[in-house]
Order: sequence, then C-alpha cells, then structure tokens
Amino acid sequence: MANPYWRLMRADRPIGTLLLAWPMLAALIIAGAGDPPLKVVVLFLLGAFVMRSAGCVINDFADRNIDGHVSRTRQRPLAAGELKSWQALALFAGLLLIAFLIVLQFNKATILLSIAAAGVAILYPFCKRFTQLPQVVLGVAFSFGILMPFTALDQGLPLVAWVLFAANICWTVAYDTEYAMADRADDLKIGVKSTAILFGGFDRLAIAVLQLATLALLVVLGHLLSFGLIYWLGLIVIAGLFIWQHGLIWYREPQRCFRAFLHNNHVGWVLAAAVAASYWYR
Repeated sequence: MANPYWRLMRADRPIGTLLLAWPMLAALIIAGAGDPPLKVVVLFLLGAFVMRSAGCVINDFADRNIDGHVSRTRQRPLAAGELKSWQALALFAGLLLIAFLIVLQFNKATILLSIAAAGVAILYPFCKRFTQLPQVVLGVAFSFGILMPFTALDQGLPLVAWVLFAANICWTVAYDTEYAMADRADDLKIGVKSTAILFGGFDRLAIAVLQLATLALLVVLGHLLSFGLIYWLGLIVIAGLFIWQHGLIWYREPQRCFRAFLHNNHVGWVLAAAVAASYWYR
C-alpha cells in the first residue's frame, strides 16, 4: 500500500487534480491567446497538484471522525489511524507553503486571488456541517484557478474569464453532486449535508439543469472568442458525455454514480483540447 502521506494527499487518485487542471489549462490558453508561456503553464499545473493535495488533507482532517463511518472512506489514513491529526496539519502547512512560494512568482493580483482561493478551499470541508450546498463552495474554490491565469498574464479579469468561471462552477456542482450521490446513504446516517441530499428525488434533474447551464455558458464563451467549428464540435462531444453520465446515474447505484463522477475527466480534457485547437488551427 502507498505511503499514508501520499494517500492522504490523494496523490494516488489524481482525478481531483485533473478536474482542477483541465479548465485551468483552458483559461491559460485563452489568456495567452493560444500560446501561454511554458513556465506559467508548468507553475500553474504544479500549483493545481499542490492545492488539490492540500484540500484533500484538510478535508480528511475535518472528516477524521466521520470517514470511519462511510464505507468508501473508512480506509483513509486518518480514519484508519495510520496518521495522527498533527501529522496531517503539518503536511497541510507544508503544502500551503509550497503553494505560496509558487504564487510568489506572479503579480500582486494573482497573489491576492490565491489567498482568497486558499481561504475558500479551507472553508469547504467544514461547510457540509452547516449548509446543504458544500458543492457550490467547492465550485467556487476550483474556479479561482480560472481567474488567476488571466491576472498572471496581465489580462485583468475580462468578461470571458467570468463566463468560464461561472461555467466551471455549474460543472463542478454537477459532478460533485454525482460524487455525493455515491455517499448519500452513509451521509444521511451521520448527518452530513450535500446537494445530493438537498435535491433528493430531483437529483438527476438538477444535474441535467447544471450541465445545460454549463453548455450554455460555454456557447457564450465560444461566441465571445469567435471560435470556429472545432470548438462547437467539442461542445457536441461534451453534451454526449453528459448524456452518457445520465445513463450511469439513472438508477442511483452508488458505484455507477461514482463512475459518472470519474467520467468528468473526459469532459475536462475535451474542453481544453477544443479551446487549444480553436487557436492552433485558425
């Protein structure tokens, strides 16, 4: 079994990093007009890994007395007693330090956005105690990675940045609701809140509405950037991927809901590829 620190960071399960990185990469490509500096891309991707890892550590710290009661999470290092709470906090502090050193390579606006992003990321794990909308908080936390490339490349915060920001929030809430559907039975027993519980029998409808909103905002993005056929074909593929996910969650079986969540990696890379191709093949 992998090192418990590695597993606490969820580095053995990169899906979270990928879901954070794909729209960030799309934002970098747009902010860089199709050719963002390689150093900036590398630093942002490294930052995505570090901040996602930090988020997983603080999440497991917050849930250390809960994860043992959930079948899918009871083997996590803190829940299983492989690590102590102080060890998790020390790792979290180290990861935040690395992230801060990375963001110091950029301008003041980007640093301020990174501080706000870190604050929301730290808040997120505790939101499931007092709000049924922790997935919205996660969506905001993940979407700061879309705004920061624009400030880092001295583009300010144009309308296209906010449109992609909003699209990413809708998409994140949709896929994290699929994730929460996999844990709904356990969450109800232990009193943890989520959009899957809030939506109840309307969960599939809510996900569909969120996915349609994501697509609508991506259509607006394409018009604002005057993208061509390749981008629109990418959106058609994404629509097909969303439909496939509804086939997976249709009967609300936990394992299939989790597969639908994982399936969003394909949505992310298709979006990034469509944006990149729209610049490179004009």
